[in-house]
Amino acid sequence: MILFLAARPVTAPPVRPAPRRRARFHPLARFRPLAPYRRIFAVPGTRAFTAANLLARLPMGMLSISAVLMIAGSRGSYALAGAVTATGLAATALAGPWTARLIDRHGQSRIAVPATALATLGSLSLLLCVHYGAPDWTLFASYAATATTPNTGGMSRARWAHLFRGDPAARHTANSFEQAADELCFLLGPLLATLLCTTLFPEAGTAAGAALLLTGVLLFASQRRTEPPVTTHTASHSPTRSPLRLPGLPPLLGTFLCTGAIFGSLEVVTLAYADAHGIRSAGGVLLALQAAGSGAAGLLYGALRPGRDRPGRRFLRCTAAMAALMLLPPLAATTDSPAVLAAALLLAGMATAPTMVTGMDLIQSRTPPGQLNEGMTLAVTALLSGIAAGSAGGGWAVDHLAGAGTAYAVPAAAAALALTVTLLTHRARPGRRVPAL
Repeated sequence: MILFLAARPVTAPPVRPAPRRRARFHPLARFRPLAPYRRIFAVPGTRAFTAANLLARLPMGMLSISAVLMIAGSRGSYALAGAVTATGLAATALAGPWTARLIDRHGQSRIAVPATALATLGSLSLLLCVHYGAPDWTLFASYAATATTPNTGGMSRARWAHLFRGDPAARHTANSFEQAADELCFLLGPLLATLLCTTLFPEAGTAAGAALLLTGVLLFASQRRTEPPVTTHTASHSPTRSPLRLPGLPPLLGTFLCTGAIFGSLEVVTLAYADAHGIRSAGGVLLALQAAGSGAAGLLYGALRPGRDRPGRRFLRCTAAMAALMLLPPLAATTDSPAVLAAALLLAGMATAPTMVTGMDLIQSRTPPGQLNEGMTLAVTALLSGIAAGSAGGGWAVDHLAGAGTAYAVPAAAAALALTVTLLTHRARPGRRVPAL
């Protein structure tokens, strides 16, 4: 099914109003959570590119932790492993938008495959350098080469945006599904990487992640019938103009930066909390509960029809809910009960996915179609930068504050900062409107 090809492009079928029928009362008549998802996956080609993209996206939760386990196990230094992965993260933040710009200009199939091949060679080079004891600088150079990995989630969202460019409700459902898929990959990826590296050999996680990435991108790129067409740029909209100069986009990226800080600090603080309470092996389970809550909320949010209010106002409400629910972990940490903290993390995660979904909806509406991949990659870059800053801030708080429980104030503060940025930039600014998708 994944290899099903066709030459002609696919567009979403027109939606015709259903014939009126006499209303009959039934308590569950209007609650059909799977109906919106059946509708978007009824479009030919969507199941094929989604399956291929999920295969390509799973390594995003594998490669980083696999590199840490591989380097630390071989060189005996977590500091070196952390420095190498941080270098790769910084390189990705720099190279990612350029790769996305090339994809927008020349198409997904022409750019994603060679970019992924180069990134795969970087992963294999890292594996060989670690295995054969090459100098430390080769590890940094090899991992930096993986920065050309294309934003697979952004390419999938771009296809949904093209197929449903005239249907905001369907785009909302598709973005919700994509956010839940991200959460699933970040939930399963570390578990699979740890299992491979600890049960087989230290290099197994990196090798499997590189193979899955290359295979998935090849299959995804072969789905030409759903690929968005390359937009011809005009003199009024130069292809060299960065989306950062578009009105309304920088404030969104600021909120994404703060949201990334929530994720980064929450991960470090939770692992430290589990270690301090003698349940180090349960740290991953606590983080999985947060991701599970976010993924479930994302799927439910996608099943609901968006309200008639403006997306900006809906985004404000989502960030407010995220800031409120992120107060639960520091409160639960005062009880000194891991079970209470687990429940708090599950509830806290339920506001992050709706915030991300609504934010992606806004980015798609404020970015021209010819720069959609670049715009969404900038959002991912902001998230990655926030994760790096949040990890550093969470680690500092664990070491310098009174215990790991107190350090949960860092993700709560990051959520409050995200709400502040959204509040300060909520008013619509005058200026040229960006063409809607």
